[in-house]
Amino acid sequence: MKLPGPDHPITIGANPRRVRVTSNGRIVADTTRALTLKEASYPAVQYIPREDADMTLLARTAHKTHCPYKGDASYYSLQIGGRTVENAVWSYEAPYPAMREIAGHLAFYPNRVDAIEEI
Repeated sequence: MKLPGPDHPITIGANPRRVRVTSNGRIVADTTRALTLKEASYPAVQYIPREDADMTLLARTAHKTHCPYKGDASYYSLQIGGRTVENAVWSYEAPYPAMREIAGHLAFYPNRVDAIEEI
């Protein structure tokens, strides 16, 4: 486990805007409670509470990854209208203590959904 610091900064903050994720013409998530995670030089990622996502459209996969700063990520595919987008969503279900705020949240790959809008 690594801790964020000057060489690899990570910040998490409440997004004051509404965040909506669409895929295959459907709203997959819609929230005013998104968290914006900024990590080093990577693009900012919106983490959305599971309660604000349509979990009936997500199917857990066997895919897993590990981040030395956040922990182990689980993945979900989107299944909408007979179309499946593999591993389009990830979640840190038991993140490391420094990242505990993102537990219970989902993140979406921008290139695997139609849009992630901040309204």
